[in-house]
Amino acid sequence: MTTKPKVLISDKMDPNAARIFEIRGCDVDVITGETPEQLIARIGDYDGLAIRSSTKVTQEVLDAATNLKVIGRAGIGVDNVDIPAASSKGVVVMNTPFGNSITTAEHAIAMMFALARQIPEANARTQAGEWPKNAFMGVEVTGKTLGLIGAGNIGSIVASRALGLKMKVVAFDPFLTPERAVEMGVEKADLDTLLEKADFITLHTPLTDQTRNILSRENLGKTKKGVRIVNCARGGLVDEAALKDLLDSGHIAGAALDVFQTEPAKDSPLFGTPGFICTPHLGASTNEAQVNVALQVAEQMADYLVNGGVTNALNMPSLSAEEAPKLRPYMKLAEQLGSMVGQLTRDSVPRISIHTEGAAAELNMKPMVAAVLSGFLRVQSDSVNMVNAPYLAKERGLEVREVKTEREGDYHTLIRVSVKTEAGERSVAGTLFNNSEPRLIEMFGVKVEAELCGHMMYIVNEDAPGFIGRIGTLLGENAINIGTFNLGRREAGGEAVLLLSVDGEVPESVLKQACELPGVKTVKALGFA
Repeated sequence: MTTKPKVLISDKMDPNAARIFEIRGCDVDVITGETPEQLIARIGDYDGLAIRSSTKVTQEVLDAATNLKVIGRAGIGVDNVDIPAASSKGVVVMNTPFGNSITTAEHAIAMMFALARQIPEANARTQAGEWPKNAFMGVEVTGKTLGLIGAGNIGSIVASRALGLKMKVVAFDPFLTPERAVEMGVEKADLDTLLEKADFITLHTPLTDQTRNILSRENLGKTKKGVRIVNCARGGLVDEAALKDLLDSGHIAGAALDVFQTEPAKDSPLFGTPGFICTPHLGASTNEAQVNVALQVAEQMADYLVNGGVTNALNMPSLSAEEAPKLRPYMKLAEQLGSMVGQLTRDSVPRISIHTEGAAAELNMKPMVAAVLSGFLRVQSDSVNMVNAPYLAKERGLEVREVKTEREGDYHTLIRVSVKTEAGERSVAGTLFNNSEPRLIEMFGVKVEAELCGHMMYIVNEDAPGFIGRIGTLLGENAINIGTFNLGRREAGGEAVLLLSVDGEVPESVLKQACELPGVKTVKALGFA
């Protein structure tokens, strides 16, 4: 007799989640509110763990989870799960990245209305026994321009609602193609143009190295006087100190935050600032959203435990047991190439092409394509994985082309990733050494051999004597140790490319100093897992 998989639901969820587990062939216990010590003592009995945000799945919990096969997070954020530790234990981590989309979008619209009509302040004073009818003069949203930073799943819903309110929508998103912008009915713009035009600005982007502090003091200063700002996405996207200063000065008329750089936010300097309203991270807090994510995570986990199906996994590709060993190094190479293109391409990208050659062309291409897209899109979205990357690419209007050439060229196996940009076609290519070790062999037309790992610097410069010494001296003076040094050039005295690995993250100040060296055209910090 086959033993049923056993699942623990350790956070409060809709009761139908437990029923789905049972219907799908799992035994389920619902035990919430336990201490970490109690969870550690209990978790060894379970194959699956369904959580929300309260349960912390730490290294200690995973060490005790001797039978655990899958963790399911009902919601998008997985900050409470030690994903590397789970991966090392062979535990799949799943989330439900799209179950909260409508709810979060509606919260942003609600916050915008609250700012426009000063509803929280008016409510407080009215309930205090005043009748301050002449103290509050609001603004209409009709005819105003909404600046949308991030036009993905949630951002596109906000755009649709704003257009229904007869607003104009200007969107900034590096991955938004002109065709997708037309389909959405929005004006595609660069960030400076958006800041200049927008009467309201709302953010719908994850927190990444590229988006951190995107509304910096400098960028906030570029906004139209009287702008109102809404952030229901991630803390850390807005410089909170600068936001307060500009609210105090009157340059910014109002700001509404559902998220803060530090949470729980109990002593923010923004509290009490005129024109500022906030909520305690309520973007996903509706009955419908809570039901949706609970049901979705139960369905995904049960499918994996009973049938082996993988959906919305953050640390596992969709692969059969037979394919996995052979494809794993190819997928690592593919993801690295996609990540490199994503990190180095700032233009809008309407098309990405994945070309396999030689031995790579004989394999299942779908996981390799998903790996490329995962690396490419992860630069802009912290929830991307190999399962949902193709969906996100389609949603963003990104055309994906797959090309196979079974004959061998200069290498027995090769993967090339090309993107169409405003500046033309750009591509990177890589191969496997010993059928297992990924190597970059070409970038943007320049032959270069390099291992992509850890922290790296990408530099384009004029090929001239003395440059290597200057960059080495600069890094040495800033106590930055060089691991590997990889050079390439198109021709003597022409454009050269330097790709070097370093032992730690390169500070922004050092990148700026490198940009100022004679002959330097481009400097970029890169990161690879």
